[in-house]
Parts: sequence; structure tokens; C-alpha cells
Amino acid sequence: MMSNYLTHEIDSAYQLLLGNSLSNWLVAAVVAVAVWSGLWIVRRLVASRYKKYSAGQHRVPVRLLAYLIANTRQFLFVAIALGAAQTCLKLPDRSQHTVSNVVLILILLQVGLWAGRALRFYLETKERERGADQVFAGSLDIINFVARMLIWSLVILVALENFGVNITALLAGLGVGGVAVALALQNILGDLFASLSIALDKPFVVGDRLEIDAYGGKVEHIGIKTTRLRSDAGEQIILSNADVLKSRVRNFGRAQEQRTLATIRVTYDTPADTLRGIPKLLEGIVREQPNSRFERCHLKTLTDSALLFELSYFVQQPSVNSLLDLQQAVNFRIIDEFRRLGVEFDYPTQRVILVRPRITADKE
Repeated sequence: MMSNYLTHEIDSAYQLLLGNSLSNWLVAAVVAVAVWSGLWIVRRLVASRYKKYSAGQHRVPVRLLAYLIANTRQFLFVAIALGAAQTCLKLPDRSQHTVSNVVLILILLQVGLWAGRALRFYLETKERERGADQVFAGSLDIINFVARMLIWSLVILVALENFGVNITALLAGLGVGGVAVALALQNILGDLFASLSIALDKPFVVGDRLEIDAYGGKVEHIGIKTTRLRSDAGEQIILSNADVLKSRVRNFGRAQEQRTLATIRVTYDTPADTLRGIPKLLEGIVREQPNSRFERCHLKTLTDSALLFELSYFVQQPSVNSLLDLQQAVNFRIIDEFRRLGVEFDYPTQRVILVRPRITADKE
């Protein structure tokens, strides 16, 4: 009797949890720790050498792989370790199904993070290849936001399908509800699609100077809903993306050259030979300025009190050299040359003639 009792107790001791013996649990624990440690060591090695792999001499796939491994989360190691340990145990169906679902969720979560980081890596690589080009500066956030929405939507659908959810019926229900949501959020969605149009069509980028209707300033940020300008007075102007696309936008940031038109008034007392030499004089003044292009100069109008010369010229590379700086340099040289030649500028005057009425005495 005593022997049978001891044998029963020993057999019960081996059946500790969920029908698995203590040795099975120890083996599963050792496997889980070994798998987790191996993956952790691999990630540490790749992370320590990531700067070497991220150098430009390596191919893009190699750099991308090193980047993704270096940015892998710990919960993926836990998921793989749980999956490996599960193979060493014989769990009940319910427990095995729970563990499988946990492993699947963690793996899909890491896949979603990998997809987002791969997209970011691709866009940043293209931006570095363009150098000083600011094309992607305003569109990176927009493209990432929309792409991440698509990625996580696909991840959630895959997870639901593996959990036994009828995705077809779910998508049909979401379609009906989506129409109502779209009607309620049509202004926000309009700004979102407008931001996509700006990101893809690129009518302007960060750093461009714009004039939009009555507003003007330099583009500071292109967001999901709004575009922000910094005006010359210093305040920030915030415009919705939909309103920006509906407006007439003047982009001075992409102007290869910028024109100025000056009118110079000269008095009629100026000698004829001097008048004939003024267009050539003004042309020489403009041409001696750096980054300028002379277009024309003519005696355009003879007014009641002055002769009007019209001077047209351009500043090249206006983003580097200000038009106002060129105008100032040209104006100072015109003043100096006119004073040297004795040419007087005409300025508006008004002559007032007073007539004293004649007083006559009445004759009787």
C-alpha cells in the first residue's frame, strides 16, 4: 500500500502543469532562452556594425537589411522564443491556440514596423541622393502618414483573417460606414487629399516664397491638413491645403530670374545729345552689376513736364541675390552718373498763378 502511494506521488510530481513533465518544461525553457539569446546577440552585432554597413559603398539592399535588423524590437525575439518552446510541449488545444495567437500578433506587429521603416529608409535614401534639393522636405511626412495607414490596415486585416474573422463581411460593413464617415469628415479628407496632391505634384516645397491671394511668405511646413507660411512681417500664416489648391499660387522660389521696371523722369532742359546717350548709359550701368541681365531702355513718354525713360532689367538667381539689392546698386549709379553729366531729375511741381483783379472807379 505504501509503495503504491509513493509511486502515485512521484507520477503526479512529473505532471506539474498542462500535462507536461518537469523535464519537458525545463527543456522548453532552455530552448526559449537559447533562441532569445541568439537573436539578441545577432541584433547587437549588427547594431554595433550598422555604421559600417550604412556607408555609401554598400548596396541599398545590404544597408536596408542592416537597418531593419538593427531596429528590430525585443518582442519579436520573445515571439520566436515562445514558438520554439511550444514545439517542446504538448499543450491543450485551447492553450496552444492562445500561444499561437500571441506569437502571430507579435510577428505581425514587427512586420508592420519593418514595412514602415523600410519606406522611411527608401525616402531618406532618395532625399540624400538629391543633395540640396528640397523636393521631399515637405512631402515626407505626408507620404509616410498615408503609407503607414495602408500598411497597418493590411496588417490588421491579415491578423483578423488568421483569427477566423470573415473579412468580406467586415469590409462590406466598413464600406457602408465609411460613406457616412466620409460625409462627416469631408473637409478633413479634402485637406488630406490636397496634401497628397501637393506631395505628388510638388507645385511648391519648403523654402519657396509664395503669394496666395492676399497672403505672402516663405513655406515653413507642409502638413497633413495645413500649409504654413512665414510672412515678411514675421507672423505665421496657416492655410488649409484644400484652400491653397483652389487659389492662384505665385511661386517666386522657382523663378530663374526676376524683372524690375524703372521709370526715370528727366527735365526738358537736358541737351539733346545727352538725352540720346541716356539709354546707352543706363545699359552700361545695369551690365556692370553682377548677376544682372539688361533687357531694354527707351525714351517712352513725353509728358507735360518731363521726359520719361523706361528701364527694364532682370536679377538672375533671385534666391541668392535680392532684387532690391540690385535695384539699389543701379539707382545709386544712375544718381552718380546724372550728377556727373549735369542731368536733372524731374519731380512733380505745381505752378500757382495769382491774378489781381483790376479795380476801376465808377464814373458819374
